[in-house]
Amino acid sequence: MRTLREHDFIALKNFERDCNNLQWFLKMNKVNTTVNEREERENILRQVREYCDKYHKKPEYKEGDRIPYASRVYDSEEMCNLVDSSLEFWLTSGRYTDEFEKKFAEYLGVRHCSLVNSGSSANLLAFMTLTSPLLGERAVKRGDEVITVAAGFPTTVTPYIQYGAVPVFVDITIPQYNIDVTKLEAALSDKTRAVMIAHTLGNPFDLAAVKAFCDKHGLWLIEDNCDALGSEYTIDGVTHKTGTVGDIGTSSFYPPHHMTMGEGGAVYTDNPLLAKIIRSIRDWGRDCVCPSGVDNFCKHRFDRQYGELPLGYDHKYVYSHFGYNLKATDMQAAVGCAQLKKFPSFVERRRHNFARLKAALTPVADKLILPEPCANSNPSWFGFLITCREGVDREKVVSYIESRGVQTRMLFAGNLTKHPCFDEMRRTGEGYRIVGTLENTDRVMTDTFWVGVYPGMTDEMIDYMAKTIIAAVNF
Repeated sequence: MRTLREHDFIALKNFERDCNNLQWFLKMNKVNTTVNEREERENILRQVREYCDKYHKKPEYKEGDRIPYASRVYDSEEMCNLVDSSLEFWLTSGRYTDEFEKKFAEYLGVRHCSLVNSGSSANLLAFMTLTSPLLGERAVKRGDEVITVAAGFPTTVTPYIQYGAVPVFVDITIPQYNIDVTKLEAALSDKTRAVMIAHTLGNPFDLAAVKAFCDKHGLWLIEDNCDALGSEYTIDGVTHKTGTVGDIGTSSFYPPHHMTMGEGGAVYTDNPLLAKIIRSIRDWGRDCVCPSGVDNFCKHRFDRQYGELPLGYDHKYVYSHFGYNLKATDMQAAVGCAQLKKFPSFVERRRHNFARLKAALTPVADKLILPEPCANSNPSWFGFLITCREGVDREKVVSYIESRGVQTRMLFAGNLTKHPCFDEMRRTGEGYRIVGTLENTDRVMTDTFWVGVYPGMTDEMIDYMAKTIIAAVNF
């Protein structure tokens, strides 16, 4: 007869055996589940590829088909990435976001990149970064001035108007359609703190002159690079990607832009302090730098004093800025990762399309002012800007072109100060300044339009556009 001790020993051994068997079973079941899940996912993605190839392949262009000014260029890789991300159901920023931020920064040649939900949010975040108290005396305050142009997109200007800073509008040049750098000194005042301007439709502004002006006077420079991703500018023999010369650059990934996530944008910089502020304001204004889903990354979650909070207040809920939630979803980033692989070819095709269209329109250069790249630049063209010379009616030209299936666009706001959003400021004469006249800006508003050169365009489409534009001015 066994003793109680022997029974306990046998029971313990049996329990250990059962536990080991259970662990083995669970382990094997997990492996099988992982294998099965991976196989199921691959099966789904294979069907997605087949679906995309069957139903998303664009029909071959035939003369007379409508030619949009821009369109998405994608294949099954983007769609598979999108579905792959959705199957994980993480939804918010995750592994695809991390991958995109890393690879996009590498492409640009900068150290820090933060993905956001739109180009407009990128501009908001870039400007608000300059208002951080962490910047000390260089922080932009309400009433300070920011030099910019009125011939562009409103969300380059909106952030500082809404904050309470004052835009100072300078005229542009034709046919570059960028800021007239000879007017910069006249725009300067003792309240000037920054310059924030866009590279127009892919054509870089005179970065050497603007950067030298900012350095001379201790001003911040924000490059709105939303319409110029892939453009290059050479300073003192060194070629830079636009968006990387100033203190902060911004990009947009809206469908018509150089690459797309549907919605999305990015803010980038080489300055680690600005990068820290960017992340804080993007992520609700929090002081904590823990990645999503991670606690106590800094190892000081409960042992520090912040502001007038109690000692040891949870660092995850300490706010050093008045911020927002401007993050993109991981599904957007998944599309962006696939687009980024194709992006260099997009840039080359845009340059090809631009050159072909310009060569074809040379015979009517006496009636149309054709665009010229900024000196020392290699643009990644977003569009082909055209200004009608005296005696050529833009409205008639545009109407003719549109009626024959070629989509056109104006240069965005034309003159932003003429829009209804400025009615109250025009009435009071407060809230903005204009340096000199905006003569060329007004001319763009009345005489300029543009057509696309997006990478999905074929030579046949470019040739048809040229033929149609020539016919329009000779009509």
